[in-house]
Amino acid sequence: MGQFTFTTTPIKGLYIIDSKRFGDARGYFMETYNEADFRKAGLDMRFVQSNESRSTKGVLRGLHFQKHFPQGKLVRVTKGEVFDVAVDLRKDSETFGQWYGVDLSEDNKRQFYIPEGFAHGFYVLSDIAEFVYQVTNLYHPEDEGAIYWADPDVNVQWPLIEGVEVMLSEKDKKNPLLKDMDWRF
Repeated sequence: MGQFTFTTTPIKGLYIIDSKRFGDARGYFMETYNEADFRKAGLDMRFVQSNESRSTKGVLRGLHFQKHFPQGKLVRVTKGEVFDVAVDLRKDSETFGQWYGVDLSEDNKRQFYIPEGFAHGFYVLSDIAEFVYQVTNLYHPEDEGAIYWADPDVNVQWPLIEGVEVMLSEKDKKNPLLKDMDWRF
């Protein structure tokens, strides 16, 4: 598929995407998105917004989703390293409530595609991480949804760093458990 390798995961719809890199003594070049190549792989999405965040070691953002305006996300790390997680919230899915995680870093240049119908979050493993992502729908703050990052029923195996406190936003400290949530795609 052109400049990309698309790897499926055990959860339908989630893809790990590796890009060919072309480098020499000056540095490197790589494509991060090519509509034709993505379409050939069955990923026919349209991105409408690009975002970037910067976080420090131990920050955990998530697990977030948009209810009525769901977003597919193509995520990657340009500096540092994170453990990135998607949780299936599609009501008719065989894998409802299951999660999948992948290491994303400036070294591996890997991308992760998370379609609509998933909660998403990440945990920062490096001193600093710059996280870049494109989304298929605009952000609507009134439409936010989330599940608790340490929900025992979902049981994400976060690679928590010993001696480093997990840093959460005030909102993320109060997210509901999946079983208490009244939302499914």
